Amino acid sequence: MDLGLAGRSAIVCASTGGLGEAIARALAAEGANVVVSGRRGERARAIAADLPSAIGVEVDLTAEDGPGRLVEAAEAEFGTIDVLVLNGPGPKPGAAVETTVEDVEAAVASLVRPQLRLANRLLPGMRQRGWGRILAVGSSGVQAPIPNLALSNLGRAALAGYLKTLAAEVAADGVTVNLLLPGRIATDRVASLDRADAERGGKDVEAVRSAALANIPAGRYGDPTEFGAAAAFLCGGPSSYLTGTALRCDGGMVPTL
Repeated sequence: MDLGLAGRSAIVCASTGGLGEAIARALAAEGANVVVSGRRGERARAIAADLPSAIGVEVDLTAEDGPGRLVEAAEAEFGTIDVLVLNGPGPKPGAAVETTVEDVEAAVASLVRPQLRLANRLLPGMRQRGWGRILAVGSSGVQAPIPNLALSNLGRAALAGYLKTLAAEVAADGVTVNLLLPGRIATDRVASLDRADAERGGKDVEAVRSAALANIPAGRYGDPTEFGAAAAFLCGGPSSYLTGTALRCDGGMVPTL
């Protein structure tokens, strides 16, 4: 299937590893110009150098000027930006009863504010040109809150509510807005969560993994490349009638439709 991404330009947030890197590589494989970004500038530039048409940008999106600097660098290199992939690290694990107001403010600062600034900056151009894609990497916690991830559940649900509302407002302009929700994908983030669960419960990490696998009908953790492929489809032309949707890539883990 031709995804119609050749010559399109995409910003992929937090793409110096994990799911973000997988998405950047998938978009590049489809012929898109890709802006690899993250706090690890050297890593961003190394990944970009490995792609056909890409740049690496060192940026902290939680900084006041971070989103603006990222867009400026992207537009300086590639001109108009057609695809925005919103992604970022999750906040610290923790129970809801332990959550403080300061924790919530930190979660919003990382999971909502930068995304809103980036969307506001790029949406006018997308709407004027009649084509655009905004895709947010969320979490299955948006549909089924995950124990001990209270801040992630809160922040990602807030972003999902905003994006669902936005999708209806810009659909007629040729701009789609969707979420892609990972289950347990084999990334460093999931490995760290497994270790945290093991330490909290006084268990071996392999025991934690085995318990997780028991709840995944596919019987394994997902591969980042599988997630990247799903993301590339949602960023492409054939998905133009698919908007305002949260699609799970979780091996059947979440027991709801």
